[in-house]
Amino acid sequence: MLSLQEISDRLEIQDLMVRYSHAVDTRQWDLLDEVFAEGAVIDYTAMGGERGNLEQIKKFLASAMAGFPAFQHLISNTSLTFDGDTATGRTMCHNPMVMPGEHGGDNGGVLYCGLWYVDTFVRVDGDWRIKERVEEKSYMYAAPASEPSAVH
Repeated sequence: MLSLQEISDRLEIQDLMVRYSHAVDTRQWDLLDEVFAEGAVIDYTAMGGERGNLEQIKKFLASAMAGFPAFQHLISNTSLTFDGDTATGRTMCHNPMVMPGEHGGDNGGVLYCGLWYVDTFVRVDGDWRIKERVEEKSYMYAAPASEPSAVH
């Protein structure tokens, strides 16, 4: 049976993961300051990204995501293990990313990314933060844009 503290911790970490997704999907990079702990290490290399501290990763995301007209981070199936004020977790992420068309716009197809976030969490001043994030790749598939159909 879960204690009230563990139920609270699980809900707080779930909310933290949603805040991460919201910050990225709305391109509000400074909101990530409320998600990651000081000195956090973030490793996106499994999906072709960079590894670095939060400031480096915010710059990387702003640059890399600028080329995509739209994207979403859909997270689920979080598995958590607690040890006092630290926890480890593994969370599934489905991340469809709309690719730009030849002349801009959003008709260039969709890049489907499937991955897991492998995280180490730490409680800082009563709030959970991500201390380390490593992506594990599951799949990446680029679906080409379909030809627009004529309307009669």
